[in-house]
Amino acid sequence: MLGILNKTIGKIFGSKRDRDLKELLPIVDLAKAEFSKLSAISNDELRSRTSDFRRRIEDHLKETNEEIKRLETEAAGLIDGDIVRQEEIYREIDQLKKQRNKETEEVLMDLLPEAFAVVKETARRFSEQAEIVSTATELDRNLATRKDYVRIDGDRSVFKNSWSAAGNVVTWNMVHYDVQLIGGLVLHQGKISEMATGEGKTLVGTLPIYLNALASQGVHVVTVNDYLAKRDSEWNGPIFEFLGLTVDCIDKHDPNTPARRQAYLADITYGTNNEFGFDYLRDNMARATEDMVQRGHHFAIVDEVDSVLIDDARTPLIISGPTPKGDHHEFDVYKPKVEQLVRAQREYVNTLISDARKLLEAKKEDEAGLALLRAHRGLPKTKSLIKLLGEQGVMAIMRKTENHYMQDQSREMHKADATLYFVIDEKNNNIELTEKGVELMSSNVSEKNFFVLPDVGAEIAEIERSTATPEDKITRKDDLMRDYAVKSERIHTVNQLLRAYALFEKDVEYIIADGKIKIVDEQTGRIMEGRRYSDGLHQAIEAKENVKVEAATQTYATITLQNYFRMYHKLAGMTGTAETEAQEFWSIYKLDVVSIPTNKPISRKDHEDKVYKTKREKYNAVIEEIEQLVKAGRPVLVGTTSVETSELLSRMLKLRNIRHNVLNAKLHQK
Repeated sequence: MLGILNKTIGKIFGSKRDRDLKELLPIVDLAKAEFSKLSAISNDELRSRTSDFRRRIEDHLKETNEEIKRLETEAAGLIDGDIVRQEEIYREIDQLKKQRNKETEEVLMDLLPEAFAVVKETARRFSEQAEIVSTATELDRNLATRKDYVRIDGDRSVFKNSWSAAGNVVTWNMVHYDVQLIGGLVLHQGKISEMATGEGKTLVGTLPIYLNALASQGVHVVTVNDYLAKRDSEWNGPIFEFLGLTVDCIDKHDPNTPARRQAYLADITYGTNNEFGFDYLRDNMARATEDMVQRGHHFAIVDEVDSVLIDDARTPLIISGPTPKGDHHEFDVYKPKVEQLVRAQREYVNTLISDARKLLEAKKEDEAGLALLRAHRGLPKTKSLIKLLGEQGVMAIMRKTENHYMQDQSREMHKADATLYFVIDEKNNNIELTEKGVELMSSNVSEKNFFVLPDVGAEIAEIERSTATPEDKITRKDDLMRDYAVKSERIHTVNQLLRAYALFEKDVEYIIADGKIKIVDEQTGRIMEGRRYSDGLHQAIEAKENVKVEAATQTYATITLQNYFRMYHKLAGMTGTAETEAQEFWSIYKLDVVSIPTNKPISRKDHEDKVYKTKREKYNAVIEEIEQLVKAGRPVLVGTTSVETSELLSRMLKLRNIRHNVLNAKLHQK
């Protein structure tokens, strides 16, 4: 019904894409008109446009800037620290800064056609001329001492149109298409530009980056990894530097260094999402203002915006440090007990799966549903269970049973769980020991309630009612709290070990490299260097895999990427796949998604998905397809969901003598 309504509205008012383009095209036409005027001007005149634009921005903001400066001087000169007046002044300054941001957007929008035209004309000259000669500036002389694509010849500077980017020599050969001008305009408006793969997102970014850098408040270009940050800063840098702007990349410099601070003072700063976030946290921990590196959060353009702002949005960035008695743990002590527990659960779950299969064949759906539910709550990642649930109608039988036991706030669920040793809540990534599990863990232990927390409230009430002396009562309360703390830590250790064994698989969630547990990013397949699971989980996995158990840490500072990027005055992003998450972008960040048309019609043909009953059939079909394409002389890129799968396919390809390379978390450095 909703789909029919949307189609009807679309027919009457036009699609969102059509409405967006109707609004954008007149402004793009203005930029094209300005571009047509620039071919006749000299290189010096073209370069001077940057200082002209900046002067016009300063004139537009002059009154507001002077008022801010006057108030800051007044606040600094208050005698005896008049706190009330200071607070009033700083509130006024905050309001004026918001007003200045609004005025900045107004003047930048006026400058946009001219600024976009200047960038496009610069790109055209770099693509058509091997060397571009102009009057040398101080920035040129500075660049010539550090960069090989700039040289000084008397009072002239010479920019080459070839330079090194990420270790490869590139020759500039790109000039902005009309659709790329549209994409740049969308980014300047603080929206998400959805562009198809190969449509030149990197080139599109040069337009709003240049325009917004003119405001001298810094532009942050955010990428998903350090390779892209360094590559893009080196690829686009000479274009910006020719136009008189400074460019740097924070990932080229160590944290908390003058070089990192200098990188933030550049007009345009490239870097990874994590490094921008961690620098913010470090600044919040700094003891003096001169130790801080960032200078504010004005405008950010995020590459692969869906990956950064949606997929990793809730992932916290954490700066941690040593904790007292951090090297004291009991993971190795309880590891044998947990292994025994997991082994017992696995045997029981295998029995349940076997029983469920027989019951399904006998058409006893209720009993089969209970066996399946118990197996799923016992070890949901069991391959034979996943295979059985994939058969037609089986998942529905289990869900029907689950719904029955979850009625009235799961009042009956304890009956289903009673036969298990522990229960896994896969949705919330939690594990809970059952009474049966506690019994098994407590076997061969002299203390009856070894894994049972004392009821502190009831015990204290009993102590208070007793006829013991006040000193004895205090001693008994201290003993009670000590017992509670010890058992609480013991249960936490066991729970984390259970999670390590039951929920985290080697070569899927993590790998072992250099004798350490390293987390694998499920989105990119890369190792997340320096990341550790929190709350003792990482130590539990280390104990499970028999590597050195590192000392526990405590959190000093933390922020999510979502909260970090909300601090920017203006936020924009680029991606090839954002329309599917448009609702999320709007509800979380108030970011609109605009779909940009391709420069040429798409001629690619997309085939229907092929679905197989078993993994063996699927992988055999993949290998057959690869073999046919290789024989035809066509390159093949195969994406997998885990390190384990990539290695399996690699072994299958080796058996058929098909030459190939593997790129995964273990081998990504190659």
